[in-house]
Amino acid sequence: MDNVPAFNTAAARRVRVPVIRHPQDFWSGWFFLIVGGGFSGLANQYPIGSASRMGAGFLPLILGALLALFGLLTMMTSLSRRERVRAPLSWRPEKVVWILGAATVFALLLEPAGLAVSLLLLVIISSKASDRFTLMGTLANAAVLIALNVALFIWGLDQLIPVWPALLSH
Repeated sequence: MDNVPAFNTAAARRVRVPVIRHPQDFWSGWFFLIVGGGFSGLANQYPIGSASRMGAGFLPLILGALLALFGLLTMMTSLSRRERVRAPLSWRPEKVVWILGAATVFALLLEPAGLAVSLLLLVIISSKASDRFTLMGTLANAAVLIALNVALFIWGLDQLIPVWPALLSH
Protein backbone atom coordinates (compact mmCIF):
# COMPACT_ATOMS: atom_id res chain seq x y z
CA MET A 1 0.00 0.00 0.00
CA ASP A 2 2.95 2.30 0.45
CA ASN A 3 3.78 2.15 -3.28
CA VAL A 4 0.47 3.77 -4.30
CA PRO A 5 1.14 7.36 -5.38
CA ALA A 6 -0.69 10.12 -3.57
CA PHE A 7 -2.54 12.07 -6.24
CA ASN A 8 -3.64 14.83 -3.93
CA THR A 9 -0.15 16.13 -3.19
CA ALA A 10 1.03 19.61 -4.13
CA ALA A 11 3.37 18.19 -6.79
CA ALA A 12 0.51 16.31 -8.43
CA ARG A 13 -1.69 19.42 -8.49
CA ARG A 14 1.04 21.43 -10.24
CA VAL A 15 1.12 19.05 -13.20
CA ARG A 16 -1.14 20.48 -15.87
CA VAL A 17 -2.66 17.64 -17.81
CA PRO A 18 -4.38 18.73 -21.01
CA VAL A 19 -8.08 18.11 -20.95
CA ILE A 20 -10.32 17.76 -23.98
CA ARG A 21 -12.18 21.06 -23.77
CA HIS A 22 -13.85 20.77 -27.17
CA PRO A 23 -14.71 17.13 -27.92
CA GLN A 24 -16.16 17.94 -31.34
CA ASP A 25 -12.88 19.56 -32.44
CA PHE A 26 -10.87 16.72 -30.94
CA TRP A 27 -12.76 13.97 -32.76
CA SER A 28 -12.89 15.96 -36.02
CA GLY A 29 -9.13 16.39 -35.81
CA TRP A 30 -8.72 12.68 -35.12
CA PHE A 31 -10.85 11.89 -38.19
CA PHE A 32 -8.81 14.26 -40.40
CA LEU A 33 -5.59 12.76 -39.09
CA ILE A 34 -6.70 9.20 -39.88
CA VAL A 35 -8.11 10.03 -43.33
CA GLY A 36 -5.09 12.18 -44.28
CA GLY A 37 -2.67 9.53 -43.09
CA GLY A 38 -4.61 6.90 -45.01
CA PHE A 39 -4.50 8.89 -48.23
CA SER A 40 -0.80 9.57 -47.79
CA GLY A 41 -0.18 5.87 -47.16
CA LEU A 42 -2.19 4.79 -50.19
CA ALA A 43 -0.44 7.38 -52.35
CA ASN A 44 2.82 5.47 -51.90
CA GLN A 45 1.43 2.73 -54.14
CA TYR A 46 1.75 5.12 -57.09
CA PRO A 47 4.84 6.87 -58.49
CA ILE A 48 5.33 10.14 -56.62
CA GLY A 49 7.64 11.96 -59.05
CA SER A 50 8.85 15.47 -58.26
CA ALA A 51 7.31 18.92 -58.11
CA SER A 52 8.22 19.58 -61.74
CA ARG A 53 7.22 16.11 -63.03
CA MET A 54 4.42 14.98 -60.76
CA GLY A 55 3.49 11.33 -60.66
CA ALA A 56 0.05 9.91 -59.99
CA GLY A 57 0.70 9.76 -56.25
CA PHE A 58 2.07 13.27 -55.79
CA LEU A 59 -1.19 15.15 -55.24
CA PRO A 60 -2.79 12.53 -52.93
CA LEU A 61 0.41 12.43 -50.88
CA ILE A 62 0.60 16.21 -50.43
CA LEU A 63 -3.14 16.67 -49.78
CA GLY A 64 -3.20 13.73 -47.39
CA ALA A 65 -0.23 15.09 -45.46
CA LEU A 66 -1.83 18.55 -45.28
CA LEU A 67 -5.12 17.05 -44.08
CA ALA A 68 -3.28 15.03 -41.43
CA LEU A 69 -1.39 18.15 -40.31
CA PHE A 70 -4.65 20.10 -40.13
CA GLY A 71 -6.16 17.28 -38.07
CA LEU A 72 -3.23 17.31 -35.69
CA LEU A 73 -3.50 21.08 -35.23
CA THR A 74 -7.24 20.80 -34.65
CA MET A 75 -6.69 18.11 -32.04
CA MET A 76 -4.02 20.17 -30.30
CA THR A 77 -6.23 23.28 -30.08
CA SER A 78 -9.06 21.21 -28.60
CA LEU A 79 -6.75 20.33 -25.71
CA SER A 80 -6.19 23.91 -24.60
CA ARG A 81 -5.94 24.50 -20.89
CA ARG A 82 -8.19 27.54 -20.89
CA GLU A 83 -11.72 27.80 -22.15
CA ARG A 84 -12.30 29.77 -25.33
CA VAL A 85 -15.49 31.69 -25.78
CA ARG A 86 -17.00 30.81 -29.11
CA ALA A 87 -19.56 32.82 -30.94
CA PRO A 88 -22.65 30.82 -31.78
CA LEU A 89 -22.88 29.64 -35.35
CA SER A 90 -25.30 31.62 -37.45
CA TRP A 91 -26.81 29.41 -40.11
CA ARG A 92 -28.68 31.46 -42.65
CA PRO A 93 -29.62 30.08 -46.07
CA GLU A 94 -28.91 33.40 -47.83
CA LYS A 95 -25.23 33.00 -46.93
CA VAL A 96 -25.13 29.67 -48.76
CA VAL A 97 -26.85 31.28 -51.74
CA TRP A 98 -24.22 34.06 -51.85
CA ILE A 99 -21.36 31.52 -51.75
CA LEU A 100 -22.83 29.14 -54.34
CA GLY A 101 -23.85 32.06 -56.54
CA ALA A 102 -20.31 33.44 -56.45
CA ALA A 103 -18.86 30.07 -57.47
CA THR A 104 -21.40 29.77 -60.29
CA VAL A 105 -20.62 33.27 -61.59
CA PHE A 106 -16.91 32.48 -61.49
CA ALA A 107 -17.38 29.24 -63.45
CA LEU A 108 -19.61 30.86 -66.07
CA LEU A 109 -17.43 33.95 -66.57
CA LEU A 110 -13.94 32.45 -66.47
CA GLU A 111 -13.60 31.95 -70.24
CA PRO A 112 -15.39 35.07 -71.54
CA ALA A 113 -14.36 37.55 -68.80
CA GLY A 114 -10.93 36.19 -67.87
CA LEU A 115 -9.33 35.20 -64.59
CA ALA A 116 -8.95 38.70 -63.13
CA VAL A 117 -12.56 39.80 -63.60
CA SER A 118 -13.96 36.40 -62.59
CA LEU A 119 -11.94 36.33 -59.36
CA LEU A 120 -12.88 39.93 -58.58
CA LEU A 121 -16.57 39.09 -58.90
CA LEU A 122 -16.10 35.85 -56.95
CA VAL A 123 -14.61 37.69 -53.98
CA ILE A 124 -17.10 40.56 -54.06
CA ILE A 125 -20.17 38.33 -54.30
CA SER A 126 -19.00 35.76 -51.74
CA SER A 127 -17.97 38.47 -49.26
CA LYS A 128 -21.61 39.53 -49.10
CA ALA A 129 -22.15 36.37 -47.02
CA SER A 130 -19.93 37.80 -44.28
CA ASP A 131 -21.28 39.80 -41.39
CA ARG A 132 -18.03 41.81 -41.38
CA PHE A 133 -18.09 42.93 -45.03
CA THR A 134 -16.02 46.02 -45.87
CA LEU A 135 -15.36 47.23 -49.39
CA MET A 136 -11.67 47.98 -48.79
CA GLY A 137 -11.06 44.58 -47.18
CA THR A 138 -12.84 42.85 -50.04
CA LEU A 139 -10.88 44.70 -52.71
CA ALA A 140 -7.59 44.02 -50.93
CA ASN A 141 -8.50 40.34 -50.66
CA ALA A 142 -9.40 40.26 -54.36
CA ALA A 143 -6.14 41.96 -55.37
CA VAL A 144 -4.03 39.45 -53.44
CA LEU A 145 -6.06 36.52 -54.75
CA ILE A 146 -5.76 37.69 -58.35
CA ALA A 147 -2.00 38.25 -58.04
CA LEU A 148 -1.43 34.81 -56.49
CA ASN A 149 -3.61 33.04 -59.07
CA VAL A 150 -1.95 34.78 -62.02
CA ALA A 151 1.49 33.99 -60.61
CA LEU A 152 0.63 30.35 -59.94
CA PHE A 153 -1.57 29.34 -62.86
CA ILE A 154 -0.48 31.67 -65.67
CA TRP A 155 3.23 32.17 -65.01
CA GLY A 156 4.09 29.14 -62.89
CA LEU A 157 2.03 26.37 -64.51
CA ASP A 158 1.55 27.93 -67.98
CA GLN A 159 -2.19 27.31 -67.98
CA LEU A 160 -4.14 28.57 -70.96
CA ILE A 161 -6.60 30.61 -68.92
CA PRO A 162 -7.34 34.10 -70.21
CA VAL A 163 -6.32 36.72 -67.67
CA TRP A 164 -8.38 39.57 -69.14
CA PRO A 165 -11.67 39.66 -71.04
CA ALA A 166 -11.50 38.75 -74.71
CA LEU A 167 -12.33 42.35 -75.69
CA LEU A 168 -9.26 43.71 -73.88
CA SER A 169 -6.77 41.02 -74.88
CA HIS A 170 -7.06 41.39 -78.67
